[in-house]
Amino acid sequence: MSHFILALDQGTTSSRAILFDRRGQVFAIAQQEYPQNFPQPGWVEHDPLDIWRTQLACAREVLQQSGTGAADIAAIGIANQRETTVVWDRRTGEPLCHAIVWQDRRTAERCDQLRAAGKAPLIQRKTGLELDAYFSATKLEWMLTNVPGARTRAERGELAFGTVDSWLTYRLCGRHVTDASNAARTMLFNINAMRWDQELLDLFGVPASMLPEVVPSSGQVGVTAESLFGHAIPIAGIAGDQQAATFGQACHRRGMVKNTYGTGCFMLMHAGESPPQSHNRLLATVGWTVGKQTDYLLEGSVFMGGATVQWLRDGLGIIKQSSEVEALALSVPDSGGVMLVPAFTGLGAPHWDAYARGTIVGMTRGTTAAHIARAAVEAIAYQSAELLAAMQKDAACAVHEVRADGGAARNDLLMQFQADLLGVPVVRPQVTETTALGAAYLAGLAVGFWASSDEIAAQWQAERRFEPQMPAARREESMARWARAVAHARAWAVPEHH
Repeated sequence: MSHFILALDQGTTSSRAILFDRRGQVFAIAQQEYPQNFPQPGWVEHDPLDIWRTQLACAREVLQQSGTGAADIAAIGIANQRETTVVWDRRTGEPLCHAIVWQDRRTAERCDQLRAAGKAPLIQRKTGLELDAYFSATKLEWMLTNVPGARTRAERGELAFGTVDSWLTYRLCGRHVTDASNAARTMLFNINAMRWDQELLDLFGVPASMLPEVVPSSGQVGVTAESLFGHAIPIAGIAGDQQAATFGQACHRRGMVKNTYGTGCFMLMHAGESPPQSHNRLLATVGWTVGKQTDYLLEGSVFMGGATVQWLRDGLGIIKQSSEVEALALSVPDSGGVMLVPAFTGLGAPHWDAYARGTIVGMTRGTTAAHIARAAVEAIAYQSAELLAAMQKDAACAVHEVRADGGAARNDLLMQFQADLLGVPVVRPQVTETTALGAAYLAGLAVGFWASSDEIAAQWQAERRFEPQMPAARREESMARWARAVAHARAWAVPEHH
């Protein structure tokens, strides 16, 4: 009788492995950081072998430290950083080059060319995505164009492309697959027809032979090589990290919303069983496929969430550790009129302005480090409030609460201010490892470890509810001031030749 599900949570800065028991509780956890490579300004790369090595080491460590044998594991679920692009040799399994990470902006000008050529509406209609350097297609096109010999080898069928889930699955069991939630983030997948799109492959010059087979998010795709863990374990769940977190938060019905406060902030709303159309520059994306049913989500991304607090620590040096920001921000009653727009790498939804830059407005001689810290915490909430407003317009359904997770969700000041700006309760769950939990749930459903998504939803429990306290008039005033601050940050770094 297997007692656990093993979740592999492959993130942007670290790999983690978590064992979950039948109640959806964390039994054991292991984590390893790995190097980030910044070869040029705006470029971000990972060595795919670092990703594999740290992920395998965490999986082995979590089994060893918990005294669990591989035979005790019912299945493996994988959640991964999305859009990061890996290409490898089909025969040897060797990476072609470093992976290009989702944060990488090297293809921003290529996206401008495609936009000028009128391709953005086509891409949005088919993929649900904004034309942006964030997604995999232009990264893959860059590799094929710039890595010596890559295009020739790809056309001969020698190279495989995948996002991080594909790379890990290939290494674990030798199959070249991805799930629909990850395929939907490549800008090559048609979310209406649920298949790779030849017109988009032609647009980006990608040979179809490079692409992984698209499989359900919940379903057995293979078993691990026995040499890895001493016993073969089924791989039965795959989802991009934000979709996995939405599933783990039990947002299984239309209108349910979760917001992850990580390095960036990702707000996702369950949009039902047909692809939503966004008129407010949100992303329509595949949530997960379980059995014959595909659930869709609306998504808004904020590029600088917890990373704004890291900047206070590393860039300004006004705090020693990120955890100190709450006390510093609470040492003043409000931000003293200061607004900080953390557009350090541009602005995400609903603006999609790659040329916006970080801005602080409203400072006086009385402004202190505490006011700036307060403004930084509030900025995270303001950005997320813009997303929810856009979602409610798109989905035309009332939101009753927002389920919060991620590192910064532990900040009570942020959670309360977020509830105030949204005008709906923000709820923090007891199990905050929702990304890994979602991957575990998808895998567990496939092998009968859990009977149904209803059983999963019943396991979800709130740790704390933050009720909104701000009067509606003050909320509107605050959002209007935020909009004025954002206007000052927009289009600041537009290149001279534009």
